[in-house]
Amino acid sequence: MSIITLQSVKKDFGIKEILKDASFSLDATDKVGLIGTNGSGKSTLLKMIAGLESIDSGQILVNSGSKIIYLPQLPDLDENHTVLEQVFADSGEHMSLVREYEELSDKLAHYPDDSQLMSRLSVVMQRMDTSGAWELETNAKIILTKLGIFDFEAKISTLSGGYRKRIALASALLAEPDVLLMDEPTNHLDALSVEWLQSYLNRYRGALFLITHDRYFLDKVTNRIIEIDRGDIYTYTGNYSYYLEKKALAEESAVSSQRKHQGLLRRELEWLKKGPKARSTKQKARIDRAHALRDTEFKQVQGKVDISTVGRRIGKKVIELNQVSKAYNGRTLINNFTYEFSPEDRIGIIGANGAGKSTLMDMIIGRVKPDSGIAEIGTTVHIGYFDQHSEELLTALNENQRVIDYIKEEGEFIKITDGTQITASQMLERFLFPGNQQYAPINKLSGGEKRRLFLLRVLMSAPNVLILDEPTNDLDVQTLAVLEDYLEDFAGCVIVVSHDRYFLDRTIDTVFSFEEGGNLRQYPGNYSIYLDYKKAEEAALQQAANTKDKPKNVEVQNVAASPKGGENQKQRRLSNWEKREFEQLEGKIAQLEAEKVEVEKTLANVSAGNYSQVQKLYDQVEKLKKAIDVATERWLELAEMES
Repeated sequence: MSIITLQSVKKDFGIKEILKDASFSLDATDKVGLIGTNGSGKSTLLKMIAGLESIDSGQILVNSGSKIIYLPQLPDLDENHTVLEQVFADSGEHMSLVREYEELSDKLAHYPDDSQLMSRLSVVMQRMDTSGAWELETNAKIILTKLGIFDFEAKISTLSGGYRKRIALASALLAEPDVLLMDEPTNHLDALSVEWLQSYLNRYRGALFLITHDRYFLDKVTNRIIEIDRGDIYTYTGNYSYYLEKKALAEESAVSSQRKHQGLLRRELEWLKKGPKARSTKQKARIDRAHALRDTEFKQVQGKVDISTVGRRIGKKVIELNQVSKAYNGRTLINNFTYEFSPEDRIGIIGANGAGKSTLMDMIIGRVKPDSGIAEIGTTVHIGYFDQHSEELLTALNENQRVIDYIKEEGEFIKITDGTQITASQMLERFLFPGNQQYAPINKLSGGEKRRLFLLRVLMSAPNVLILDEPTNDLDVQTLAVLEDYLEDFAGCVIVVSHDRYFLDRTIDTVFSFEEGGNLRQYPGNYSIYLDYKKAEEAALQQAANTKDKPKNVEVQNVAASPKGGENQKQRRLSNWEKREFEQLEGKIAQLEAEKVEVEKTLANVSAGNYSQVQKLYDQVEKLKKAIDVATERWLELAEMES
């Protein structure tokens, strides 16, 4: 059944036609990935479906009663809310019950013998049971924890943009809408959180319509791909791998058809040049066909970003870090780190959000001084730094500056790998900025186009050391694929900070992982090989725990920075209200299990012909199973903290 239907929708921003005549539908079981080059209109399409952007013509039909949640790249949250208040902002009575429960629990921790407080808490807990607020709160805390949020009472105003995005994501998941529209949901998530979200969405029963640069994520979550290509919509039934296969075949077929068309047109034009007289109906038809062939227009294969800038020579000494350390507010981010980067290095830096990855990059380029130790850069080194905040840098320069003027600041002419020189305008065309966009102000570009423009500026500077801090954020998958190919042949040192598993697998051969206490541990190989190492270590630890033997030479990764940069989750002890929650969950789980058994007995005795009753009881069993899973997962989480 279709939940959302687009019929002949058109959208034009003047300098760019976003949709020419878009028609497609979104069914209840669809998990759709929306792809296209930066600036093609992906975010605009999501906003139109969400009702936040107008359409020029056509119509968007939404099934009556369907609940749609839109998660933008930059969510707007209430600065005065706490984390839990924001997550429950649309939950009405549920939120007030949860709030009252937590306040009473906190008071009872100070006045455990207060009978009035105990009585009121009992009433609130009964109402939470009846309304389902208990499961809602438990599920919310599980989701927040999985996304790296541990301080549920932190004020939104104190949190970074990355944490705000994760809170908005938790709120969207908790709402369980019929349709979930998500714009780059994996931005600001570490690899473990991305894997959890991937698993969660695979079990999600509603429809998904999402934009993401994470190709592993796209491949695992989606069952349908919709591509925007210069105003046209193309649909592929299958995941991202299927799309790539069919897209390649379609482009080959288009090229073949155009080649055949050109051959036929050539023959017909030669026939026309001989001056045939239209003495018969047959000859007249052939003349008309020749004219029709001549007037036929073919849509060219989508242009691809062309990265062919020249680098420069690099000496043996690149970057040397000798026992560097850095701490903020009493928390050690980098502890006594020593490493000598070589010209051939392909290094990936990974770790939890807030662990210190960007700080390390800033120390390398000299933007931040270490508290102790020495950071030295070789005399021949020219660093190209693609900062994760490059969009902000662009805006800070001059948002009214024209695109071409911004590029000309680096040079009027650019030398490319074949030794020839091209103009700044030609280089912009290679980066998919057509003439009309080149003379537009930077503030007219999408976020992804700004990132691509900044990447061009960085590469035009002919670096021999590339530092890429979260390069995949907001870049389209086509540009990422070309950037990966470029890095394979790049004659210099590459240092990548990223949570993108696919990008890391393609571009690096060594991993440095931020681990407990600001220590960086080196692992050989790409990200997938690193995961194999971690799984082997965990298996060894588990075996040692089972045999009560202390493992030898096994280090445990335990990095999970809180929003305030405090202790990680394993070090944090249960609060008083969490202890009460832990004590009550065991009885709650037993109660749910008993209810499920009773409903299953009733279901077994219902006549198969009574379909409506069977369906009702089956849905009740499924609901109870879900509630048991949620409560059990929360109990296990609290039990681990208690131990």
